[in-house]
Amino acid sequence: MRQNLRAFWLCAVVFGLLCGFPLESSAASHEAKLPKAKRLFTRAHSLSLVMAGDALLHAPVYNDAQKLESSKVVYDFAPMFAPIAPLVARYDLAFYNQETILGGVELGLSSYPSFNSPQEFGDCMLKLGFNLISLANNHTLDKGEKGVRAMLEYWHRQEKERAIAIAGSYVSQEDRAKPRIYEKNGISYALLAYTYGTNGIPIPKGKEYLVNVYTKEMLAQDIKALRDKVDLLLVSMHWGIEYDFTPSKEQRELAAFLASLGVDIVIGNHPHVIQPIEKIGNTLVIYSHGNLISAQKGTNKRVGMLTSVRIHLFDTKKREALLARQKAGEFVPRVSLSDVRAELIYTHHENGKNFRIYPLRKVNDKILPNAKQVYKDYTKILTQAWK
Repeated sequence: MRQNLRAFWLCAVVFGLLCGFPLESSAASHEAKLPKAKRLFTRAHSLSLVMAGDALLHAPVYNDAQKLESSKVVYDFAPMFAPIAPLVARYDLAFYNQETILGGVELGLSSYPSFNSPQEFGDCMLKLGFNLISLANNHTLDKGEKGVRAMLEYWHRQEKERAIAIAGSYVSQEDRAKPRIYEKNGISYALLAYTYGTNGIPIPKGKEYLVNVYTKEMLAQDIKALRDKVDLLLVSMHWGIEYDFTPSKEQRELAAFLASLGVDIVIGNHPHVIQPIEKIGNTLVIYSHGNLISAQKGTNKRVGMLTSVRIHLFDTKKREALLARQKAGEFVPRVSLSDVRAELIYTHHENGKNFRIYPLRKVNDKILPNAKQVYKDYTKILTQAWK
């Protein structure tokens, strides 16, 4: 059964790569794709979601954004994203992983291996339409607790001004324990975010809330606390092996574990290269989106992807049937997923200058030699099988 579902979803992804980002599909064609168990309910509401990878701000990236305005140094990242901005703006929800902390210039900007980035980058991402942000990754503690608190002060200011969801890093245990439930188009949702570690930097004793370093026990506890409270549950996982196109054994095991807990979408990042997309039962798993932006060298690290999906809420007119199945111990999803699409992207720059992120399908040989073949090769990676 898992292999059949996997084959079906991989075919859908390939179609998406060829056709871009169409989200609408007829009710009849979508209904034909729904497993019989899901036809208990009719769809009442829907929303669209796009997901991106790691924002890894090396010095060449933020230096390229630097300019003078009225004798003041400012950072303008908007031109870098201009080619893909329309791809993000059309969605109700947009996710990315903020790989480097946004501690701001007051903390001292820095690059690899201990990052701190301008807060103007966050301003840019919010203006583009990103409203789901993971703060849990192996660089969260690069500047210690001081850096985390500077970063969170920035994001909490943004939370007061706009509807955004941040996850994975907190100012206190009380802050971490607070349920963060949001709503869009009549669909309630929540975002959780975790990382495998912090590059060996110890978390201050008693302050494990500064960043979510996952254990199975932590994942199970957090997910069970939210699962029955929301229609859509998203979990961001910073996991896997860097620069490996194939999901690791641990990734696959954790993906299956998260699926068993009823997670709707697992959003993977960290390897800095793209990895395949899989459907495990009702759970969509994107193992790695690769880099959204970075100054890392090599085509493999310049090619990333945007993944999109449409989420449909099942009407609860047949609530009795739902409750009966839940009482029997069976988890019944509240949403169905359709129209999975993957848009490959490419970060181009000229010796650390003029950074631009392009849809890979629109890149020519002047920007990337043998661009069409690169596109074909990376499309195959998304649909590769593994043992």
